[in-house]
Amino acid sequence: MGSKALILVNTGTPDSPAVADVRKFLSRFLSDARVIDLPWLARKILVNLIIVPFRARRSAALYRQLWTDEGSPLLVNLEKLVAVLRAETGESCDVFGAMRYGNPSLEKVFREVADSRYDEIIILPLYPHYASSTTGSVHELVMRMAGRMNVVPPLRFINQYYSESSFIDAWAENLLRHDPGRHDHLLFSYHGLPLRQVEKVHPEVSCGSCGCTDGMPEHGKYCYRAACYETTRLIAARLGLKEGTYSTAFQSRLTGKWLSPFTDQVLLNLAAAGKKRVLIAAPSFTADCLETVIELGHENKSLFEGAGGKELTLAGSLNFSPAWTKAIAETAGLKKN
Repeated sequence: MGSKALILVNTGTPDSPAVADVRKFLSRFLSDARVIDLPWLARKILVNLIIVPFRARRSAALYRQLWTDEGSPLLVNLEKLVAVLRAETGESCDVFGAMRYGNPSLEKVFREVADSRYDEIIILPLYPHYASSTTGSVHELVMRMAGRMNVVPPLRFINQYYSESSFIDAWAENLLRHDPGRHDHLLFSYHGLPLRQVEKVHPEVSCGSCGCTDGMPEHGKYCYRAACYETTRLIAARLGLKEGTYSTAFQSRLTGKWLSPFTDQVLLNLAAAGKKRVLIAAPSFTADCLETVIELGHENKSLFEGAGGKELTLAGSLNFSPAWTKAIAETAGLKKN
């Protein structure tokens, strides 16, 4: 056993694409007060009486499209990522994978790791940008569990790493495999969030007046929107892209009061402007999942090509690529063999 333990945490996935398993996953995920930040009773009614009953069957159909012979790509890629990092770090650090919602559950993994009495436990959510509903939720659960333990384990939390050179390098390398120069436009698509959640980080400044589309503002350190625009700028600079050949958008919205511009609308605008070949990348997703493979790779591809575009190419996520494992090791301060 190494002296350190690293727990990599992603959102989670249903145990299967069956409606019952999808319903269970959605209920647990959406019941998190950091995901739907409404009073308890309002959240309970919204999730259990409105969202889950109406979304479970449709979501199950989408998960059936996503599922492979190996299972859910999100879980498969996590398992492969853990295996590669274990081989690369050897005895210097023990690496574990966990899901905030679903299996292997963060509660079970953290409890087993904490019981092993490591000198240090590193919690690294697989979200490059901090958001209360993702990284914040992971850290809150770990702190709540640790607080109940007789021996509180030594913890180190990693909040975000979107600006780390190794992370930018990993995405630049990934995109170069798709030859950005042969495309008319490169669209960076990030997972959307409700505006009210983003503005809680800087209540004195609204998203409409913060200026983060042009540069990182002073109040933007933990602003998800500002971090996404900064990620786009950093990757574009690393690739040497010219202004006007790339842009930023936000996907997976539930209402119009989410971060914009919306990915699907931007794609329609690009098609209307005569852009025939578009390369799309999703830097907020470090592993392939429903939102990348199905939403971007199938649904938005059909939308763009049906509107007159010729080709929408999805750059896959980092998954367990060598550049990504290098970035994780550097971010966590691990020694590789």
